[in-house]
Amino acid sequence: MQATNVALILAAGNGSRLKNVSGSLPKPLVEVDGRPMLEHVILASQVAGIERFVIVLGYGGEAIRSHLQHQRFPGAQIEFVENPEYYKSNGISAMKARGVIQEPFLLLMADHLFDPQTASALLQQPIESDTTILAVDYKLDSIFDMDDATKVACRGKHISHIGKNLIRYDAVDTGMFLCTPDLFWALERSLVDGDCSLSHGMRYMAARRKLLAFDIGDAVWQDVDTPEALRYASGGVLNNYRLSPNVTEAAHV
Repeated sequence: MQATNVALILAAGNGSRLKNVSGSLPKPLVEVDGRPMLEHVILASQVAGIERFVIVLGYGGEAIRSHLQHQRFPGAQIEFVENPEYYKSNGISAMKARGVIQEPFLLLMADHLFDPQTASALLQQPIESDTTILAVDYKLDSIFDMDDATKVACRGKHISHIGKNLIRYDAVDTGMFLCTPDLFWALERSLVDGDCSLSHGMRYMAARRKLLAFDIGDAVWQDVDTPEALRYASGGVLNNYRLSPNVTEAAHV
């Protein structure tokens, strides 16, 4: 049974590292293979079974809202949440949605492209009310720009540590999470001077053995937050979607 049909998409950041390419365009509207990244995320999620989308807006929010309102996503219910503190870490953007999401949800980044089959397989995982499941990639030799990746250390099915500067790690964070509303509580408990990142919240959950790893198997994905990553993604990452038919069998908690 699918865990949820709700997705929370974080699209509030200012995308400073893509400014040389995007100019005044908000990062979620930067195109990859002729389509804005945020559209790729929505369409892939729909293929996986998501029907309701809660999108957190901040920098360039009106442009994103206007763009999506002029597109057609049959069967999709799209809601917007504003984050006036978009200059803070992404955990703050996630927390802005706690008043509108009361059920399990798929947490996604507006600049992370992924195989719909990965999301579909993750959505089939059973999840306890106080647990988060993070989709991770163990294919370390295939990661583009490992220095910038968020690393994950695992102990069996549990994630013990997460962060960009880990020395010892087993996998990489793909930016896709299956969550319950308990995530908002974990983020609140992780606040320092009114700010926190998703990684801070995940470390809080990991310390309590409430953060699980989900192996994406052979599936492809890409974080697009630099000009180099954009060129890489535009070079055919999306074309690999149909080349990973065994992701449902390979991916597991």
